[in-house]
Amino acid sequence: MVVTGVHFLDAAAPDGMRLYAIGDVHGRLDLLRAMHGQIRAELVRDEPADWRIIHLGDYVDRGPNSKGVIAFLVDRVTEDPRVVALAGNHDVNFRAFLDDGDTTGLFCRFGGIDTARSYGVEVDFSNSAAADKSRAALAAVVPSAHKTFIEGLPRSIVFGDFFFCHAGIRPEVPLDDQDPQDLIWIRDPFLHYPGLHEKVVVHGHTPHDEAEIMANRVNLDTLAYASGRLTAFVVEGREKRLLEAGAD
Repeated sequence: MVVTGVHFLDAAAPDGMRLYAIGDVHGRLDLLRAMHGQIRAELVRDEPADWRIIHLGDYVDRGPNSKGVIAFLVDRVTEDPRVVALAGNHDVNFRAFLDDGDTTGLFCRFGGIDTARSYGVEVDFSNSAAADKSRAALAAVVPSAHKTFIEGLPRSIVFGDFFFCHAGIRPEVPLDDQDPQDLIWIRDPFLHYPGLHEKVVVHGHTPHDEAEIMANRVNLDTLAYASGRLTAFVVEGREKRLLEAGAD
């Protein structure tokens, strides 16, 4: 089989643009602030002609301050369109819980209690009646700007030779034809695919101790909520590096 596609070593950002992609945050506002501080210092020092900061989703659940992370991103995205936030499966399921109160969904099973607590609400998912009461209490205090922000998060974005999304892509399916659910949920078919893609995929979703740099993808989920390390991928031209923000 003839392998076609873009190899990591050859992939480049658009001419004159520096890209920063930030992995899963999961309520770690402290790490997100620290990362933005590092990026801001670099941009002031280097004065690139253009730049983008791309967040790869999963802003809520598990960590201590999901509310603060969402508020921070709402402000940054509003202030500067060069700051981009993509949807993660946890974000989508948080918004879904506010609508339907489903006790079997991701929000109730993996960290939603921490998200609700950051908004000042103690939730009970033990039965449908309690969950519905919890949903109503939480929906009443989550600002409309937060709900609108999450609902409007795009699933992917492209810059140069890089395709950015939360989880990954369905191999051998054109990027323009990807299932939106795959972009926030896929794992094994994507992670174990050996071939090259149309573009190098920069993603999170599947945690590792260190960032994974492969021929066809870059995984930036370094389990920030537990490890205390938030990782970013930086590319300018064909020069590529990692940036890390750690807990004080």
